[in-house]
Amino acid sequence: MQDVWHALNEGKPFSYINVGLLCFVLAIVIERFVFLFTKYRVNAAAFMAQIRKLVQAGNVDRAIKTCEADALPLLQVVRSGLTQINRGEDAVIASMEETMSEVLPQLEKRIPALWTLANLATLIGLLGTIRGLIRAFSAVGKIADPSQKTAMLSSGIAEAMWNTFLGLLVAVIAMGFHLILHGMAKRQKMELEKATMKLENLLTLRRQGS
Repeated sequence: MQDVWHALNEGKPFSYINVGLLCFVLAIVIERFVFLFTKYRVNAAAFMAQIRKLVQAGNVDRAIKTCEADALPLLQVVRSGLTQINRGEDAVIASMEETMSEVLPQLEKRIPALWTLANLATLIGLLGTIRGLIRAFSAVGKIADPSQKTAMLSSGIAEAMWNTFLGLLVAVIAMGFHLILHGMAKRQKMELEKATMKLENLLTLRRQGS
């Protein structure tokens, strides 16, 4: 712990800024993981199979009640289509697309900010690096005792290196979690689109068979 505190002091003030960015990144990551694992915990394939059986059996009201069991995005999208089933295919599609437009922004919320924070952390680290190098080169040109010059030079280089390290560390963490969360959000988006398509096909077959 003392080594970490020493490193932060060596790279201040920019190291403190990057630590603040790291805390912000971790807060976003935790919030997004909690959101995705709570709001998208439903098994889409099993759920759609259940809805298909109910609709094919003519139990549309029961299918709607099944969708009302929880306030999950997939259930909301399917429910919006089922409630318009008597108004025709166009009404069903329009209702589901409207619900999708409300759900998707929540799914992708704050994830793009991680990439921006990664770039910001790199630039802040670069500023700290340049500041440290300026201090190091200034020490070389000063008229002072050789031991003092060595201490000032090593202090400036340490500041530069620690800022580079911390800036890159925060950037790598932010970019890594951005890729993970973006992939998860993309997969859930595809599941929603797939469920919408399955319901559209189901209603088309139901109308043709009636």
